[in-house]
Amino acid sequence: MPTTRRGSGQPAGPPGLRARRAAVLALAAVLREGRPLDLVLTGACGDDVADSRDRALTRVIVATSLRRLGEIEQVLGRFLERPLPRKSGWAREILLTGAAQLLFLRTPPHAVIDLAVRLAGGQPASRPLGGLVNAVLRKVAGGGSKLLNADEASALNTPAWLMERWTAAFGRDTARAIAASHLAEPPLDLTAREPAAVAAELGGVVLPTGTVRLAARGRVEDLAGYLQGSWWVQDEAAALPARLLGDVRGLRVADLCAAPGGKTAQLAAGGAVVTAVERSAARLKRLETNLQRLNLAAELVCADAAEWQPPEPFEAVLLDAPCSATGTIRRNPDVPHIKTPATIAALAPLQARLLERAIAMVKPGGLLVYATCSLEEEECGQQIEGLLKARRDIAREPIRAAGLGIDAGLVSDEGDLRTLPIHGMDGFFAARLRKVGQ
Repeated sequence: MPTTRRGSGQPAGPPGLRARRAAVLALAAVLREGRPLDLVLTGACGDDVADSRDRALTRVIVATSLRRLGEIEQVLGRFLERPLPRKSGWAREILLTGAAQLLFLRTPPHAVIDLAVRLAGGQPASRPLGGLVNAVLRKVAGGGSKLLNADEASALNTPAWLMERWTAAFGRDTARAIAASHLAEPPLDLTAREPAAVAAELGGVVLPTGTVRLAARGRVEDLAGYLQGSWWVQDEAAALPARLLGDVRGLRVADLCAAPGGKTAQLAAGGAVVTAVERSAARLKRLETNLQRLNLAAELVCADAAEWQPPEPFEAVLLDAPCSATGTIRRNPDVPHIKTPATIAALAPLQARLLERAIAMVKPGGLLVYATCSLEEEECGQQIEGLLKARRDIAREPIRAAGLGIDAGLVSDEGDLRTLPIHGMDGFFAARLRKVGQ
């Protein structure tokens, strides 16, 4: 079983071998263990893959393998005479990453096939399959692209359970468009103190929402202004919920489930006195590091927001609740492969508990914004409808598109925010609620 441990002691080998080995390990960790890709890559791209170019190559290979998994498996199935043996080591992941490079990254076949065979030979369980890896990938290089059908891509690469849910929620055409939007790497979005200046320096554009969008990608840490804390990475849709609280200057605001801290940074930059609550000590440390780079301040509390009791209520609370994250598949192609319907069923009660706790933290007359990066109704509108039926002290305060820089079609008839990946941003839901009395 492959691991993602640092310092594996493997010999460096020819150029590109370490990056591809890391890709194989990372893909195995996602598909076999259900681990989130970002966390996996932190280990897989450790001491063995120190060069930033190798890190970038590892990420693009794994992301492409996950985005195009259905198509890749279909092509490989045409060239595999029988299923791989149960004990085949890394063979499946070697074939998947190799085919991803050949079919979608247009990597020279000789490099892909040679390094794939070397990887197979580097593990006892996969070593006997080196010849098979060689033969299959040669066939993929020779005729695999002819088996691809662009019209089938969105359905092939989306688990059936997700496609069924999106079809029921949004209609067949929109569901297919959502799935198709996941096949391309999204642009890099930034939130900046001075959007126009940052856009000019980095060659980006300022969107109507104020987000700075960059077409070119590279190592984020190498971009101008990073070390100076001029901006932070945040999808356009993810930047909207904090703005729903309006002018927060001088207000005491709680940001619940706050890591990695993009919304905390927005609130602090807007002049709020922010308390950021996060249950994970490691994620809270990351949030603290981000705030230090940005030269922003907030009170940091390591606690479970579902249980935490503040010393006094807040004038505003932002709850970006833990969710299935199905609205972020463009940026997180591992999500369809590590989440299931059971994930949503388990998270919905937690979201309801967090909403109840968040309400208790708001002063009478104060605002609560509930948000998720989910496309699933159980985690979005159903949470708000259930809350409003159960409580008389909460009223929906409809969101207005004017002033947010968004199209009016992104606000539902009920007055909630609903963005989809087809809008050029992540899928987000947000509702604004007013605490009207005790």
